[in-house]
Amino acid sequence: MTKLYTATTLLVILLSGCVGTPSVQFYVLETLSQAAPSPIPTDKQRLIGIGPISIPTLLEHQQIVTRSSDNTVQIAEFQQWASPLQDTLLQALTRNLSTLQPNNIVRAYPWSIHGTVDLQVIVDIVRFDTTPGESANLEANWTVKNEATHAVLKSGHSVINRPMADSSYPGTVKTLSKMLGEFSQELSSALMSVSTAH
Repeated sequence: MTKLYTATTLLVILLSGCVGTPSVQFYVLETLSQAAPSPIPTDKQRLIGIGPISIPTLLEHQQIVTRSSDNTVQIAEFQQWASPLQDTLLQALTRNLSTLQPNNIVRAYPWSIHGTVDLQVIVDIVRFDTTPGESANLEANWTVKNEATHAVLKSGHSVINRPMADSSYPGTVKTLSKMLGEFSQELSSALMSVSTAH
């Protein structure tokens, strides 16, 4: 009887622990859905390759990372990206630029299975995070290259900061998504400006 009572008590404790554990919430970045502006006409349809994309080591966690005003960081154990952030950013940027460049074909790195591309967009993400109650920050270096000649056609440094109206994790992801959309528009403008350079 004592052994049965002990086993039953242990089972209740284990079940209680499971009930009290929060479930993990998974997030993806929203992509642009509005109609793209009329693109500048080009002589032919271009093949545009997005990537590779690099991110800081701090952001390689599956968990969402936020900063605090005292220079500490918070790694949210139960608020996570649905896939590694580097992959999530690559997919979202590719989809955004496909929307913004409707007359061209946009492919994500690596694209070798599909052949070559005309233009390659390399992105180095420096910051992609938020300080709850203060701001959201996106900082990136980028380069547009002619893939065949490896010539750099255009490069830049983008810095986007937005106030945090909603510091919840859904609000955080929404704000980061909007900033990525703005960054995508900057890249699209750069691509349009080199439309005859390759």
